[in-house]
Amino acid sequence: MENTTTTDTASLSGVAQVADFWALMKPGVMYLVVFTGFSGLMVAPGTIHPFLGIIALFCIAIASGGAGAINMWYDRDIDAIMSRTKKRPIPAGRMAPDVALSFGVILSLFSVMIMGLAVNWTAAVLLALANGFYVFVYTMFLKRRTPQNIVIGGAAGAFPPMIGWAAVTGTVSIESIVLFLVIFMWTPPHFWALALYKDGDYAAAKVPMLPVVSGRRNTKWQMLVYTIALFPVVLAPVYFNVAGLVYGAVALIASSYFLWLNIKVLRSEEDRHARKMFFYSILYLFVLFAVLIIDRAPGIMSLIGG
Repeated sequence: MENTTTTDTASLSGVAQVADFWALMKPGVMYLVVFTGFSGLMVAPGTIHPFLGIIALFCIAIASGGAGAINMWYDRDIDAIMSRTKKRPIPAGRMAPDVALSFGVILSLFSVMIMGLAVNWTAAVLLALANGFYVFVYTMFLKRRTPQNIVIGGAAGAFPPMIGWAAVTGTVSIESIVLFLVIFMWTPPHFWALALYKDGDYAAAKVPMLPVVSGRRNTKWQMLVYTIALFPVVLAPVYFNVAGLVYGAVALIASSYFLWLNIKVLRSEEDRHARKMFFYSILYLFVLFAVLIIDRAPGIMSLIGG
């Protein structure tokens, strides 16, 4: 992996230093990770002390940020090539790689230890698995080797609801696995939509995303398969009594629109449709888990002190 001397000797000062450390943590990803973790915590049977609930969410956030920092350290060579990532702190020369790596490792270890000591070790082990899967399995092994990188690697981002559930119950159950599967099945069409309109970037960086390796048409059909397969998965929380009919109705409507956007992507060569599907997919996941909380959250009053 090649790196510039400027990057290795970058000096940090003042507000820029704080902003760059924050950017290393991938806050956009962190927000969604914390929210889905919060949903698992809220719908889990039983209660958790409000302070411990806050600690659990804090640990999820810090672990996500740590994994993001290590990802940016490892991917600094390809980040410098892609227009979407070349302004990140390391390729832009604002932070030395070893500083980013140390920051990421410290956050990762700290979050797991605090989760175990303050909440429970089941949640801590799941947090460590999510972090390790993202860093070692996805970032270091899959991303540069296979077009199925995001299919397998997407499991890392699907752990937060299970972690939230385990924070309350101390266990892993079929219900928490169902929540895991919702995000796991959502991930491929979400990221492949991005890859469709950023395929030039991935090609230049030699990252074997599906559009680069198998072509745009094949990618669109695979996105459609996953989007159709997503229907029974997002409705599964109703079957397992994690959610009620309100969630089921919203999930059905939101998923139908997601499918319609996928069909538009399939029928058009314009990148604007893929871009629209990508941004809708973020809103889609947020809506699903927001309604899940509203519809069936037995622990909500306990968490807010009611």
